[in-house]
Amino acid sequence: MKLGEIKRLVAQGETEFLEFKTKASHPEKIIREIIAFANTKGGRLLIGVNDDGSINGLKDAAEEHYILERAVKNFCVPKISYNSEIIPVSGKKSIIIYTIFESEFKPHCAVFNRDKRWHKGYIRVADKSVQASKEMKEILRRERKATAVKFTYGPKEQILMKYLDQHDFITLKDFAQLAGIRPYLASRTLITLVLANVLQIIPREGEDQYRFNSANLVSK
Repeated sequence: MKLGEIKRLVAQGETEFLEFKTKASHPEKIIREIIAFANTKGGRLLIGVNDDGSINGLKDAAEEHYILERAVKNFCVPKISYNSEIIPVSGKKSIIIYTIFESEFKPHCAVFNRDKRWHKGYIRVADKSVQASKEMKEILRRERKATAVKFTYGPKEQILMKYLDQHDFITLKDFAQLAGIRPYLASRTLITLVLANVLQIIPREGEDQYRFNSANLVSK
């Protein structure tokens, strides 16, 4: 990629498919972005670019790139498909560009402490990368199978549908309380309804939201 192409890309600002990082001194933050893109629809990560779009570059881009490559290899599970390149921008400074492809093996997670099995997954929401809940990770895992999902329209589902007829969204905690069921059962129910395309999950850093799948709504 040439410098002119990079400038045109940067001019778009950060999006669902584009993220800027000023430096690479914290590999865990870079890994977070790479995983988020792989778990969503892919994207590009530009390292050496400020949030305001100014291109400062990195003094030791080759060394930073080497450290990042080792981090991605060691801490991303399962392995992620991507391309990376170092592009000179001015004097002795360069930027690092990662092009991450949407994965066929979701969910990907960061494993920084293998002894404690600390697995954190991330997904891309608008121009942010947020930590994926266990429900989101399960949905990503089961979406790979692409099989039809059936569910029973029982009392708890009726309560849920009635609530969503009157409200924009519901959280897992609110659904469990409303239906008088355990969080585990509420979680399973919501996951099933998302996989059946009845509901849509809206990932949030704190607590996910669930609403009717807009693709199934018919305008009146």
